[in-house]
Amino acid sequence: MTVSATSLFGTGNCQAVYIKSAFNNSQLPAPEYPEIAFAGRSNVGKSSLINRLVNRHGLVKVSATPGKTQSLNYFLIGADLYLVDLPGYGYAKVPKKVLNDWQGMITSYLEKRESLCCVVVIVDLRHPPKEYDQDLVAWLQARAVPLLLVYTKSDKLSRSEQNRQARILDAGFKVAPAARVIFSAKSGEGMPALLTALDTYLDKS
Repeated sequence: MTVSATSLFGTGNCQAVYIKSAFNNSQLPAPEYPEIAFAGRSNVGKSSLINRLVNRHGLVKVSATPGKTQSLNYFLIGADLYLVDLPGYGYAKVPKKVLNDWQGMITSYLEKRESLCCVVVIVDLRHPPKEYDQDLVAWLQARAVPLLLVYTKSDKLSRSEQNRQARILDAGFKVAPAARVIFSAKSGEGMPALLTALDTYLDKS
């Protein structure tokens, strides 16, 4: 039976439970459920997006210290789906050894995890494409890892500004509008489009 993001999250009353934090690939749980991973620069709003998705204010802790998350954090949705919160990237104060360890673990996870259905790459709609984001998207595309771009913090901009900034980001990432969603964790704008997009990837799992 295919897992449906719309069914799991659309009611606003899904069951979401923290399972574990994996600091290396040997600690990953068994790949028994489809997985959707969330990636983004430190403090881009990744935790807020996941909390909005599951309609739980504090399921994923929002850190005041960029780069604090150093593990792959697993959350079980119902008994059907894992959401995986990846470490934030692109923050200069993370020690180089820690950064290298993260990169090795995440690279292996993204390349080899057979239950991974999609990587949601979260980008701040208000700013031009950042090099780290472009590098990640290009890396995923080159390896045919399914990805969905989410341009977040749309509540900070007017509709015309949203559209203008989205076009700039589309060009920077070399994607069509169908490959991304404009979203706000604060207002919930873009939630139906996000769920529909996730269903597309889950249908292929």
